[in-house]
Amino acid sequence: QNNMLDFVFAVDDAMTWHMTNLLKNRSHYSFLKFFGPKQITTIQKYGAGIYYNTLVPCNGRMIKYGVISTDALIEDLFHWKTLYVAGRLQKPVKILAQNENSKLQAALVSNLKSAVTAAFLMLPESFSEEDLYMQIAGLSYSGDFRMIIGEDKSKVQNIVKPNVAHFQKLYSNILQDCPQVVYKHHLGRLEASIDKSPEGQFTQLMALPKTLQQKITALVNPPGKNRDVEEILLQVAHDPDCGFVVHQGRSGLM
Repeated sequence: QNNMLDFVFAVDDAMTWHMTNLLKNRSHYSFLKFFGPKQITTIQKYGAGIYYNTLVPCNGRMIKYGVISTDALIEDLFHWKTLYVAGRLQKPVKILAQNENSKLQAALVSNLKSAVTAAFLMLPESFSEEDLYMQIAGLSYSGDFRMIIGEDKSKVQNIVKPNVAHFQKLYSNILQDCPQVVYKHHLGRLEASIDKSPEGQFTQLMALPKTLQQKITALVNPPGKNRDVEEILLQVAHDPDCGFVVHQGRSGLM
């Protein structure tokens, strides 16, 4: 009862949405309401592309809600432009309503596949199902969850441990189609053996979202060099610290 509920609305036409919402729920907005829907929509485009109204009383609860354009959401899901909303959607959420947007549907699936791929690169060759979900849930937090302790790790554990069944439901189709993972139903656990050869890692690196590839490239490519992304990722695939390089690139998204 005391937890704030967090909603995100993906809207096709943000300015029309804010125009209507200002008429219905003007009190939800900060002083920006005096600038009108056009200015609010312009501000929404900065950063993660999402505009939040916070501390809104609703049916006896306190809520906050963010508004993001459908196009910006799809961009983040496919390419991890900021990983802000994509990171949230790598964790179990309740989808209240969804229209028949095939590109959005594909982007939602792509985001989950990318999360699994990035986690595989950062995890050791063998790991538990909970390790996988911890790594996925930690993608949108700072720090390396193999090594650090403290507040961020506790946050991730608090997300994963009570929600393992929800993570299983969210990722079951993707993991069932993954040849590197075997789900042993009679034991109720997942067993993974990830290909850590340079060839295997290169395949996974090439499947990462575009923005993460660019961050990795910027880390590895010395200034003044003009090598293409594929050449640099092949170099990273041969690096014994490949997983840590991916982690550093992922941190660069934040």
